[in-house]
Amino acid sequence: MADASGETQDLTQMVQSLLGQMQDKFQGMSDKIVARIDDMGSRIDDLEKALNDLMAQAGVEDEENAT
Repeated sequence: MADASGETQDLTQMVQSLLGQMQDKFQGMSDKIVARIDDMGSRIDDLEKALNDLMAQAGVEDEENAT
């Protein structure tokens, strides 16, 4: 019965190692996604500012600020 116990421990260690690797990969992907979302937010803010500047140069009022 010692062999079965050893095999169970080996299997447990292998599963724990695999789960740890998966967790590391998911954490890495999550970090990349958050960084990309932050970058997209910054780009949208820059685009909004550029559009507002263009509208101001063209003499068009911003509808949000017109009320």
